[in-house]
Amino acid sequence: MKKIIILAAAISGSVVFAQEKKSDTVKAKAIEGITLTKQVFKKQSDRFVYDVAASPVAKGNTTFDLLKQTPLLSSTDDKTLKIAGKNNALIYINGRKTNMDAESLVQLLKSTPAENIQKIEVITVPGSEYQVESSDGIINIVMKKKLSDGLNGNMRMSNMQNKFNGSSASLSLNYRKDKLGISGNIFTGENIQAQSYVLKNGTKLISNESVGDINDPNKNLGGYLNFDYQLTDNSNLALTWNSWYNKSNDSTVDLLNTLRNYDTDGNLKSTEQNKSQNREDAHYYNNSLNLNYELKTDSLGSKLNVNAAYLNYRRFQFSDNRTLVPGTLNDFSLLRQKITQDIPQVINNFSVTVDYIQKFKNDFTVSLGGNFNKTKTDNDTKNYNYSYNGNGDLIATKPDFNHFIYDESIYGVYLTLEKKFSDKLSGKVGARYEITKSLGTSDNPQNTEAPYQEIERNYNNFLPYLSFNYTINDKNNISYAFSSRMRRPSFWELNPVKNILTQDNYTQNNPFVKSSSTYNQELTYMFKSSYFLILNHSYFKDIITQVPLQREIVRDGVAYRQLAYIRTNFGDKQEMSAMIGMQKTFFKQYLTTNFNIGVQHNINNGTLNTDPTTGQVFDTYINKTKSTSMVIQSNNTIRLDKKKTWFLGVNYFYVDKQQIELGMLKNLMSLDLSIKKNWNDWTFSLNVTDVLRTNVVEIEDYQSSGNYNYVRNDQFRRGMTFSIVYNFGNQKVKKVRDIEGASDAIKSRTR
Repeated sequence: MKKIIILAAAISGSVVFAQEKKSDTVKAKAIEGITLTKQVFKKQSDRFVYDVAASPVAKGNTTFDLLKQTPLLSSTDDKTLKIAGKNNALIYINGRKTNMDAESLVQLLKSTPAENIQKIEVITVPGSEYQVESSDGIINIVMKKKLSDGLNGNMRMSNMQNKFNGSSASLSLNYRKDKLGISGNIFTGENIQAQSYVLKNGTKLISNESVGDINDPNKNLGGYLNFDYQLTDNSNLALTWNSWYNKSNDSTVDLLNTLRNYDTDGNLKSTEQNKSQNREDAHYYNNSLNLNYELKTDSLGSKLNVNAAYLNYRRFQFSDNRTLVPGTLNDFSLLRQKITQDIPQVINNFSVTVDYIQKFKNDFTVSLGGNFNKTKTDNDTKNYNYSYNGNGDLIATKPDFNHFIYDESIYGVYLTLEKKFSDKLSGKVGARYEITKSLGTSDNPQNTEAPYQEIERNYNNFLPYLSFNYTINDKNNISYAFSSRMRRPSFWELNPVKNILTQDNYTQNNPFVKSSSTYNQELTYMFKSSYFLILNHSYFKDIITQVPLQREIVRDGVAYRQLAYIRTNFGDKQEMSAMIGMQKTFFKQYLTTNFNIGVQHNINNGTLNTDPTTGQVFDTYINKTKSTSMVIQSNNTIRLDKKKTWFLGVNYFYVDKQQIELGMLKNLMSLDLSIKKNWNDWTFSLNVTDVLRTNVVEIEDYQSSGNYNYVRNDQFRRGMTFSIVYNFGNQKVKKVRDIEGASDAIKSRTR
């Protein structure tokens, strides 16, 4: 169900300033806390730093809530985080990339109390030492340092009510004794993700309309366990296990489909209706092990870091898609078509990373390293298409099997040179060189002429990076950064499976998708560490996206409009943005505000008329539209008493309409309110999201050929969440280290 309805994911990934993954995209493991006092927002050589230690915003909040209120960060769908002007946001902890797939991360961030965070670093243009894709940015969460041995932890319980009720609970523990550190987290929760859709497409002569609801129940259980042992004063050895399980049984799609035919004068000639009733059972497992060795080589901070990891990802999905037509009582009791789909996916990955940092006394740093990833995905899809006559009797069965295996090897090396020339000027230059070798084999026994097909892709990429930072004086700072990146397709995007929504509406993945390239530039000016101006330009080549293609088909003598969302490379795109903002406290710290306003200009350039997987020809779809839009975001925390125990939160965002790949995305807006009470080690909070119920997605597209397409997607984001957080134990306990997994870069492509 999550991949059948692709529009929400595509939309959230297209709103640059405001915001949600295959994404697809945020990744992270457990984060254990936050406490804020004084808020400082400043620009360092390659990142923005938000000092949140002891601020009232953090206590009792979740990590996800805190990140949404961090300058330059936002979320329009309450599922994915985005950095202003960036495609995606990767989560790091203490400089180490987290080790969890995107869906698991979101649940964990929303269930983890935020009491232990010292500061949040936003890296808008990552250097060559970071293994990121496309225009991804990095959110690095720096934890507070603890001082003594012992045990501490926190518990969180929450209940959420929007269309349906949901609940979750989590427990985090951290233990240290001498040289041994053990930390762990367990999370459980269940909810029903509800959506309603209005889908329209067609021409002046023929129109299709589908209206209905989607309900997707989810049960989650997951967490991590980390053992870290200090071998000597300069070396550590650690083992980390991450695990996540999701069960989503009896997901439903219920749509009423209406076909209307008109004459050339616009008069209605005929109307035909049917119903799509889809049921799906799905579950997935994500388990990974990472072994880490770290050696400090001198007193300046030079060190060697080696990781070896194994990742196993398994997803199993079975769906039953039925098309029902009116019976004698006009009650949609007759089967016209049934399609059953068994779509499993198994991913195995072995990864190794080696990083060495050499620091010199003259403020010069050399970083070099390499990585190797070996991945195999196995997708053994089985479809059965059942056809029925006018009486509802089975007349034909057509099997459609496809066994797709994808093998990929990635070799990468990087070199970064960083120099502080003076107290005012610093610079950084680097490059990453990557070799990718892949082979996809598709075995389709129904294709007697060519049942076996191979798709081989081998390519090399040289990815340069450059940045500098100049402090004009104690009030003014200016910086510039350039980077080149690539985006490889997610593993599910390559699996040539067709996901059925209605009889005439489906999505098609594509094993021929190739990697896309991105070139990013950013100029930043900062004043008094409170006010900032950011100018950004990104050029995307061979964008990977879904393209809505239409064509006319004739069935039983009646003309229909078929709509297919084809996953493929779709031309080029440019995004240009200018944003001003501030992070400041007023009225003796009674009001803390984070505000920014910006303008974004999109230039699209894509054309498509053929499904690369099947060769079917559709009407030509053209998107060469330019659009300019405005974005406003304001997060405010108001202290209500002198003792700093009562707080009111008022958050607002507005995203103006803008052109994306699927068409013109209409404006989005949300007002969120919260009230919080701190009482000793307890925190009670009530959050109300989308108070005005204005965060509803609408996309409209008109082609010069006369084709049109319209989508309205309501995810019922207005809701209320009540949560209780309790902190216990020795609050000075520290982790020995936070550790990056070697397979982290692969995890982002599992969803």
